[in-house]
Parts: sequence; structure tokens; C-alpha cells
Amino acid sequence: MGNFGEDLRMERLARGISLEEITAVTKISRRHLIALEQEKFRQLPGGILSKGIVRSYADAVGLDQEDWMQRFLKAYSASGQLIEDDRNWIAFASNVGKARILRREAVEIRWRWAGAMLLVAVVAAAGYVAVRYYGLRAGYWPTLLPVKEVSDALRGFFTWVGGVWDRVVAWLNR
Repeated sequence: MGNFGEDLRMERLARGISLEEITAVTKISRRHLIALEQEKFRQLPGGILSKGIVRSYADAVGLDQEDWMQRFLKAYSASGQLIEDDRNWIAFASNVGKARILRREAVEIRWRWAGAMLLVAVVAAAGYVAVRYYGLRAGYWPTLLPVKEVSDALRGFFTWVGGVWDRVVAWLNR
């Protein structure tokens, strides 16, 4: 095998595909395709865009994208044309991925805590109702839920729940 660009060009010519056809299919400019075939990597846009050009070119010609991507990366590194911006781009891309993972984990943890608080509230309400029910049966209270006391308590409770709900939603959406 020769060099990357020459091999790529030979594969294209062997299949009888012109650069104009690849440009029409991929919407990649002809000068970028020529730069790729001539291994003038500095003329390519750089970073992930160069990889996208190689993948699109390989797909348009009918080649294995992963194989040609690996060959491109080797040729690109061996050419010494790897510019500092590409190194920074690689670091940036990996940091973006890490930040997304950390944010997703933080949101998941908040939802778990919200679920735990909801479970505690349900258990507390069930406990209250159970105590009142058995208190009614034992004769401690005349009714299961005293009407006046309950209406005042519910009004205060729902006001409190509304405030807590607003804070929880704000916390979850941070």
C-alpha cells in the first residue's frame, strides 16, 4: 500500500467516481477533497470536521469508514501537520463529554432524593391515618378526621406543600 491520499484517490478512480459526484453527494467542497487526496491536511477545517470529511468521502465511494478513518488518523499524525488547535480540540471534546455525564448524574441524584422525600411523606401520611384510625376504634377520637381542625390543617399543609414544591422544582432544574 502507498500513502493514504494516493490510496484513497486510487479507490475512487477504480470505482469510476469523480470528485464532482462526491461533492454533489456529500456537499464537501472540491478543494477539501483534493487536499485530502494530496494529504495537505492543513487545508482541511481541522478537528472533528476533518474526520467527518473522511467518513463522508469513504461512504460516498463505498469504502469501510472505520478502516479509512484509522488510516487517516495515522497518516495525519505521521505527517507532522497536527496543529496545536487539534490537540486543544481533542481536549475540549473530551471535557464536554465529561461535563455532560456529571450534569446527568447530578440530575439523577436530585430525582432520587425527590423520590425519597415523596416516599417519606407518603409513609408519614399513612402513619397519621393509621394512628387516627386505631385511635377512633379505641375511643381516643370521636371521628377519624376532625372537620374544623382538618380544614385548618389542610389549608396550612397545602400552602406549605406549594412552597416546598416550588423549591424542589427549582432545585431539580438547576
